[in-house]
Amino acid sequence: MKEINILVVGTHPQIMATILRLLNNKPGWQATGAGTLPDVIKLAKEQKFDAVLIGAGINEEETLQIKQAFQEIPVVLHYGGGSGLLYAEVYLALNITPE
Repeated sequence: MKEINILVVGTHPQIMATILRLLNNKPGWQATGAGTLPDVIKLAKEQKFDAVLIGAGINEEETLQIKQAFQEIPVVLHYGGGSGLLYAEVYLALNITPE
């Protein structure tokens, strides 16, 4: 199975830590966090991601800029709802079936 690389963007450290822990606990998934738009742009140049997950604390203008930077991959808005919803959003965005 190909490893899935996910960029998680959000400004709340505790929420970010939880999301990264949940995503990184899934076999074959690797999540990286970014808290600012400059961090996102830097990571976009350094790494290849399969999806971007935008969390709380990112405003509409920043969201548009992130979508512009990652036009070729799914960008998902996530503002809570638990681990089941989080996983479902990634599965749906990447059009993969849960294992």
